[in-house]
Amino acid sequence: MASVMVSVTASSTTSWVVAWGVDCSSWDDSVDLANLERFDFGEIPDDRFVMTSWHEDVSLRDAMSFCKHAAHSGVNSRHTLLVHISEHGDERRDLVEYGAA
Repeated sequence: MASVMVSVTASSTTSWVVAWGVDCSSWDDSVDLANLERFDFGEIPDDRFVMTSWHEDVSLRDAMSFCKHAAHSGVNSRHTLLVHISEHGDERRDLVEYGAA
C-alpha cells in the first residue's frame, strides 16, 4: 500500500504531502525518496517538486490546520485529498477536523 501511494503522489502534480500519526516521518521520507528516484536523483523541476512535512507529536486538528492553511499558502490548489491509513478509520472525524481547522 505504501509504495502505491508514494508512486501515485510522486507521479502527479502534488505539491504537498502532510503526514500525521505514529511513524509518520516514514511517509515523509518515502515520498521524498520516490520523488528523487523519479528524477534519477538529479534536479527536480519546480512544478514537480513535492514538499513534505510530518506531524507526529501534535493533534490531528493541528496537522489538519497546517495542511489547510500553511501548506496551501501560495499554492494555487482547488483540491485536497485526505488519505487515512489505519486499522480503524474514522472518515467523519477526519472531515470534521479538517473543516474545523
